Amino acid sequence: MHRIAILGLGAMGVRMAANLTKAGHDLVVWNRSPGPVAKLRASGARVAATPRTAAEEADFVISMVRDDAASRAVWLDDASGALGGLHPDALAIECSTVTPAWVAELASAIQGRSSALLDAPVVGSRPQAEAGQLIFLVGGDGEAVAQALPLMEAMGGAIHHAGPSGSGAAVKLAVNALLSVQASAVAELLAFLTRSGLDPARSMGILAGMPVVSPAAAGLAKMMVARSFAPMFPMALVEKDLGYALAGADRVGADLPTTRAVRDVFARALACGYGGDNISGVVQVFE
Repeated sequence: MHRIAILGLGAMGVRMAANLTKAGHDLVVWNRSPGPVAKLRASGARVAATPRTAAEEADFVISMVRDDAASRAVWLDDASGALGGLHPDALAIECSTVTPAWVAELASAIQGRSSALLDAPVVGSRPQAEAGQLIFLVGGDGEAVAQALPLMEAMGGAIHHAGPSGSGAAVKLAVNALLSVQASAVAELLAFLTRSGLDPARSMGILAGMPVVSPAAAGLAKMMVARSFAPMFPMALVEKDLGYALAGADRVGADLPTTRAVRDVFARALACGYGGDNISGVVQVFE
């Protein structure tokens, strides 16, 4: 059993925390709003008033928040940040989808306290988080990865050590960019076939059986035809992650013209008011 702090109890964090509790770990949680903490408190988790007080009790501190800005506030806020309560032998784990540049800055700050950081964003959505079947993409020292394995195994079905610090963040942005490119391509082609007089369900069913179509693209096509836009991966976050991928590419001198074009598509979706819809809702831009 480990003493673990979870910072951020959104749709993913609350499910990850529940699986750690089920695995028998001693959990302390923090969230900006009180709503998500009640069920975890009932299952034995303690509730901290700030990220700093949560970290003071923990051997492992896991953050799962929206973006770089939220992560910075959770870790580095002068009054309440987790860094102020982090023990020298504690392991910090950033599971949020953030930029490699922020990971580098955070790692430097944490190393200044003689602690270590893993960037360990996850692939998967609410059903995978619920079932403990997330995929972890991990950057950092191999010894620290081994130390964190029991935690990640309680929450995930696969753990990939991508390389040194920042590698997990970079691979996660590549994964999300590739998914977004496929979503945009399927959406525009569905609109083309529908405007050409084809039945959308039939035409997408044919395409889904082609060897050029990935399982992810086939699943997106099915959701688009069914008008299934309930948020699993909201387009506001899709657009954010594409922006992060472009910022990461600029940082290392890489050119991502396809990703840039697809970000423009999702920016159009946000401008149309679809930001809260699932990634499959991008089809609405082309209708």
